[in-house]
Amino acid sequence: MGRGILGLSDAGRHSGGHLESPAPGSGFGAATECRAILESLIEPLGLAHGGAIVDELLDEFGTLPAILAADPAQLHACLPEDGHVADLLVAMRVAMLHSLRTRLSESPILSTSEALTNYLFASMAYNGIEHLRVLFLNSSNRLLRDELMSRGTVNQAPLYPREILKRALELGATALILVHNHPSGDPTPCQADVKATAHLVAAARTLDIAVHDHLIVARTGWRSLRAEGLV
Repeated sequence: MGRGILGLSDAGRHSGGHLESPAPGSGFGAATECRAILESLIEPLGLAHGGAIVDELLDEFGTLPAILAADPAQLHACLPEDGHVADLLVAMRVAMLHSLRTRLSESPILSTSEALTNYLFASMAYNGIEHLRVLFLNSSNRLLRDELMSRGTVNQAPLYPREILKRALELGATALILVHNHPSGDPTPCQADVKATAHLVAAARTLDIAVHDHLIVARTGWRSLRAEGLV
């Protein structure tokens, strides 16, 4: 089967909006590949202790996707004597997300499209705390803005309908896609997710703003509340 940019098999990408194939970075073969990629990235720096740096990174974060998702402060804390390596990894993440985000502007956005789910997986799946972001769309479902609306804890990110809809009106958005991550690794929506989404949908309807979907992203995959009949 074909594979997307993050290695998710096309056949196993989703069923009702959730990933069924193994998450990228899982398994012995993937671990070996992570190590090889990190070594090749660090090698041009000519560091005699490059292998030790790779060991430190993998011991701390586990996989290459998790390393690229790490906060810059976390990378510098892991490599206190090798800040230039941390900076290189941060620059790689910025370049990767820019490339994925650029694809989103090329056509109307569908909530479960490969371009969108690849971008969201790369940007959010390995975050250590919950983040809520909103994709603001125009009447043609093209992306106006992608904004982080709140940061939470390891198991909760606040959703404030008033703030989201105020921003939508400022941008002239006519539709929204909500996204948040589950640091636990399980993308299954909880009752709080469903209830908060329903409140936003009801409030948005009075302003003629559509809430197309609410996606939940985690290390093991993603779920679509729309696909599961919860929006």
